[in-house]
Amino acid sequence: MKLTRSIANLFRLSGFALALALFAGPLWAEEHAAMPQQPAAPPRYAVVDLGTLGGSFGLAFGINDRGEVDGFANLPGDTAQHAFMYAKGVMTDLGTLGGPNSASYEGPNEALQAAGLAETSTLDPNGEDFCGYGDNLICLAFSWQNGVMTPLGTLGGNNAQGSGINDRGQVAGYAENSTPDPNCPAPQVLQFKPVVWTNGRIQALSTHPGDPEGGAFWINNEGELVGASGSCAAFDSRYGLPLQPKHALLWRKGLPPIDLGNLGGRINNAAFAINDHEQVVGTSDLSGDQFQHAFLWQKGVMSDLGTLPGDLISVGCGINNRGQVTGVSIDASGNPRAYLWQNGVMTDLNNLIPSDSPLYLMHGFSINSSGEIVGFAYNTQTGNFDAYMAVPLNFGGGASAPAGGSSARVTLPENARKQLQQWQRFGRFGYEPPDPCEKYSKPGSDCRVN
Repeated sequence: MKLTRSIANLFRLSGFALALALFAGPLWAEEHAAMPQQPAAPPRYAVVDLGTLGGSFGLAFGINDRGEVDGFANLPGDTAQHAFMYAKGVMTDLGTLGGPNSASYEGPNEALQAAGLAETSTLDPNGEDFCGYGDNLICLAFSWQNGVMTPLGTLGGNNAQGSGINDRGQVAGYAENSTPDPNCPAPQVLQFKPVVWTNGRIQALSTHPGDPEGGAFWINNEGELVGASGSCAAFDSRYGLPLQPKHALLWRKGLPPIDLGNLGGRINNAAFAINDHEQVVGTSDLSGDQFQHAFLWQKGVMSDLGTLPGDLISVGCGINNRGQVTGVSIDASGNPRAYLWQNGVMTDLNNLIPSDSPLYLMHGFSINSSGEIVGFAYNTQTGNFDAYMAVPLNFGGGASAPAGGSSARVTLPENARKQLQQWQRFGRFGYEPPDPCEKYSKPGSDCRVN
């Protein structure tokens, strides 16, 4: 899939990593084609409101080069979420594997295949809540094509999630094996590993030495995967699984994983997307492990992308083959806003859309080769959270465009904030962690890393 992932959700080098960088440089030049040039200035955008499946929340997670979109959205009454496909102006419900909820991530590919997770109607025998919906149902990874959702296997455990699909139909994700991890907090019991499914056959990927758990979040068209490994933890909506990620990882075609390094922190280091030129984006804690920033990794070097002015946290969620990045930047109160990063500059995406748009773009998850961005937005007229697609009006830099939106930040009303928290099992997001010693703790607070 020639894309950039959606956190949504809800984000230097050691001597060893530097040695890897020196080794990787010639390999990068030999195996990856030249990267197309970025436009000189950020384009203006028109915004398409993709809506929901009848409820009050929708999130567009992936977009291919034809402008076809997938994601997930609430059903009428907000009783469940289903994966959707948006193509030719129509949002299609992809259904589930028998349970109430499903979600599609990091797709569709150019063949209109999608991948994600879907609940079954079977209670987990260990009482786990692997997919974070709170109902303790078994959930499985799936692939979807031509109206058919097909479950993908596990490593011997009960649960799995798919997180991305490339143009070859390979699916990245994570799956449980049959080994209990005594360090997992309840309700999680079993270990889970990063995996890739090829033609329906599952293959486990190695984690960083000493890390028992991990997940693969993205796979590019070269078959390279990125993700993270670390230790079992309470379900974390920022990553979409019960993991405290310690090492952002890159897997190259069956080789041991490459540790991409960090921005100074010891935890919350994860890679979320990789393009076909082996540029990687994600998020990493800064020194002290209080705040995390988006990063760009290329040719062995991790660079801090910073935040939008006044913000504390950022996450890199998607990158296209031009090296343009989208994601989320968050202030100290937990208010997110989508951004576009290119040519070394991070720009609030709301400043690039028409000033009269009712949508406030809260998160960018994916960006395709044309610069089209998808995510979710707060609808200031209805109070809903709608999936959106932002379409560049002057991608080549030559067309005129309407004036950009206001730079004023939208602060969510309390009822909207509670609604968003209710449906925050996004992954790649970082909206409001449950632990007070996580990202929104204030400097000087007594928060320690174990």
